[in-house]
Amino acid sequence: MGNLADAVVVITGASSGIGRATALAFAGKGARVVLAARRQEPLEAAALECRQAGRRTRWPSPPT
Repeated sequence: MGNLADAVVVITGASSGIGRATALAFAGKGARVVLAARRQEPLEAAALECRQAGRRTRWPSPPT
């Protein structure tokens, strides 16, 4: 995986496990990541880690 500065990656299950690791890997390579998961708090924590890796991160609000 090279520089992904122009890539946008959508990751489901991003709050834990393989989804979270994948999100961090793509963010670390410069991709913009869109995160989705069922649990709000761990999702926000994953988004913070991705932002700290240097990329803009978005995540949709969970359904109410």
